[in-house]
Amino acid sequence: MTEEEYLSFIQPYEDALNNIQVRIDVLNKDYRRKQLNYPIHHVQYRIKQKESIENKLIRCGKDTTTDAARNCLTDIGGIRVICYFVRDIYGIVDLLRKQTDIVVIKESDYIRTPKGNGYRSYHIVFGVPVYHTDGMEYYPVEIQLRTMAMDFWASMEHRICYKGEKKDEAAAEFINYGAALKQMEEEMEGFLSD
Repeated sequence: MTEEEYLSFIQPYEDALNNIQVRIDVLNKDYRRKQLNYPIHHVQYRIKQKESIENKLIRCGKDTTTDAARNCLTDIGGIRVICYFVRDIYGIVDLLRKQTDIVVIKESDYIRTPKGNGYRSYHIVFGVPVYHTDGMEYYPVEIQLRTMAMDFWASMEHRICYKGEKKDEAAAEFINYGAALKQMEEEMEGFLSD
């Protein structure tokens, strides 16, 4: 795809991402007003770059066209929501699910069922309405929700095991690190009053 095609293609994904971004911000502020507490530590947003889209399409055995990207990829727009505790993650997911104009496309709960390497996170892809002059269309936005400990683990695992030179050595240790972080997180959450 050309640079011009890419820029035109991603515009509605950016609009969908902005839509969800505002919703998450409003939920966090409303939660703060009512509960005197923020469930979200911070939020990161991104639109997949052209090269990243093309590389993923190639890995999936697809053509590197905007049509292939539209039909195959659900993570062009992405949000990472970093929460304090696991219960905050499920609370945010429940609040988002109650919004009747967005639809769940798919979800994976890697908190209750971690990946084999120890990765823990909650992934949910929403179809978000984007209104154009000629009508409305849903665009997918992937939201990954993690605690601060899960985000630390995932960032370090990616840096060391995925990008690093001692992948095999470190991989086994990261399972242990994940278990230790999970225990610490659960103990800290136990200090909160319900």
